[in-house]
Formats: sequence, structure tokens, C-alpha cells
Amino acid sequence: MSTIQPKLSGLKPEDFQKVVKGKKTDLYTLVNKDGYEVSITNYGGAIVAIMVPDKDGKVANVIQGHDNIDDVINSPETYLSTLIGRFGNRIAKGKFTLNGKEYQLAVNDGPNHLHGGPTGLHAQVFEAFQTGEQNLTLNIILPYGHEGFTGEVKISVEFTWTDENELIIEYLASTNKKTVINLTHHAYFSIQGIANPTPSIEDQIMEVNGDFFIPVDATCIPTGEILKVEGTPFDFRTPKTIGQDIDADDEQIKNGHGYDHCYVLNKKEVGELSFASRITDPKSGRVLETYTTEPGMQVYTDNWGSGNPIQQGCTAPRRSAICLECQHFPDSPNRPYFPSTVLKPGEKYKQKTIYKFGVQ
Repeated sequence: MSTIQPKLSGLKPEDFQKVVKGKKTDLYTLVNKDGYEVSITNYGGAIVAIMVPDKDGKVANVIQGHDNIDDVINSPETYLSTLIGRFGNRIAKGKFTLNGKEYQLAVNDGPNHLHGGPTGLHAQVFEAFQTGEQNLTLNIILPYGHEGFTGEVKISVEFTWTDENELIIEYLASTNKKTVINLTHHAYFSIQGIANPTPSIEDQIMEVNGDFFIPVDATCIPTGEILKVEGTPFDFRTPKTIGQDIDADDEQIKNGHGYDHCYVLNKKEVGELSFASRITDPKSGRVLETYTTEPGMQVYTDNWGSGNPIQQGCTAPRRSAICLECQHFPDSPNRPYFPSTVLKPGEKYKQKTIYKFGVQ
């Protein structure tokens, strides 16, 4: 059972308590020394509240989620602020070959496999361990053959909420048979604060530490190229508003219906924890910085939002959130020249992503 009652969000732990497929769901709240909160449910690892101040000290929830477990389970936005795996992003036609054998996965996004399939991590109940006021660990075992993947995979995700308002997410996984893996979190950030309606992100100012991005076809599968951002709507090396080029007359923008593309992050060495992005909301003064060990970051500007209800009477219109999904590149199992997503027995999958909230 959860032990910490949220004070800022208005969420009630009892609204998240249910038995799903024989496993208990609950709400877990992390609180730092200044009293700011992060609330997470062990269903899908969904983050349902991040309560942080604006430039005037006014606290608001800056992530989209739901205020009860039934709405989390039945969300019209399937991946709303949940963990993603065993393979985040898309795999072309749901097929890949490993050790000379072809594997067929669930096809759940047009002709392609998306985010681990219909019963991926977003739809699983994790075993939860809250080890203190600022730490939560979620564990799960995905069995051999789950959604068509090979290998039994043990996954552990640790959330830490620091006194500096950093949400640190650390992922650890192992397998008993060679497989592919690409974990991430699909947080829908609305740093302007959720509302009815939640305002657009288009006036927010974004910087992305990536000189290259991965272009996609009309089904959002990589074309195979890695292109420079220079001279394209994807150039955020110098900060600019998200909305400046979001509807540009550009084939890639049209394919993504806005931004829905993976950036190749600038790295001095593979696996280093380094700066990925910064978003500033001019009205509230809130700032969100992202740091990651991952080679890529999918930037998704909520191009398919439709005003769905979210927590506590708030709504989520199109482009009222941004997702900064730190991960390996889409369709990596079919692209041998992309950084490998293969995990072998005896190896450890590790990644670390930090979302740091502040004001300016």
C-alpha cells in the first residue's frame, strides 16, 4: 500500500487501488525537502502528477495523466505518461531477424509495431517498492514470447525525486536469451500547468542538443538516412519557439503531423550522461531540462491530442504537451548501422534519464 498522502495534487491513493489480473495497483508519492511532489502508479509506471512551482511560487501539475486507476487503464491516449517497452518506438512491419530467425511482433500502429505492442509495459502492473520518501522501484518480468519477442526479460525501473526538483529515471534489464530492448518513458509534459483547456506548447522555447535527426516515411518508419538539422524545421540548436516551424511546408513535418522524430543527440562518448534539451515556458517561467545516457530522443508534440479529459476536470487539446522520450533509434533491429539494441544473456541493459524542473 502507498504510505505518503499527496498534499499538493489533490489525488487520492484510494482512487488508484484495485486488483488487476491478480495484482494490486496503488498510488506512490515522492516528496522532496521543499514539499514538491511526484505521484506514480504501478499500473504502467504512469506518472500522474509532478507538482512544481512557477516563477511566482505558484505550484501546478506539469504532466498529463488521470486521477483514478480506471481512467489510467482505459485512457483514450494509450501511452499517456507511462513506461514504454519492451521496445519503444516503431519496428517496421513488426518484423526483425535475430540469429537468422525472423520474429513477428504485434502490428498495432498502421503496418508497424509500436511501443512493445498492445500489452507492453504501459499496460502491465509492476511490483512496487517505495524505499523512502524520494525513491520508488518498479519491477516486472516479461515472459519469453511476450508480444512475439524472444527471451524472458527482467526489468527494474527506479524513480528518484531529488531536492533539486530532478526526476531521475534509471532502467535496468537482463535477459535469459538474446533479444532486443529499448525502454523509455512517454511523459506528456505541460510545463505551463494543466488546465481546462491546457494551453498550447507552441509558445514555449526549445533547445535540442542534436546536430542530426532521423527522417521518416509516411508511416513514421526511418527512411534509413541520418540528416543534418541545419536548414530544416528541426534545427533547435539555437533556442526558438516550438510553434515557429511546427506546420512548415516540409515533407518531414507533414509525415509527423508536426514533430514526431528522433534526434541524434550530440555525445562525446557512447553512454555518457549529457544535456539533451531545454524547454522554457515564457508565461510561467518554468524550465524543463533533459539529460540522458541514450543516443536519441524522440520529440513528440502531441499532434494527435483531441481535448480528452485528464486529471481533475482538465483537458488535453492538440499540442498541449510535449514528449521527450530518451531512447535508441526507431527500427534499430532492422538497421545494423544504428546503435545496437541487442541484449545478450549475462549483459545488463542500463540507461538513465533526468528531467530537471526549474524557473527563470
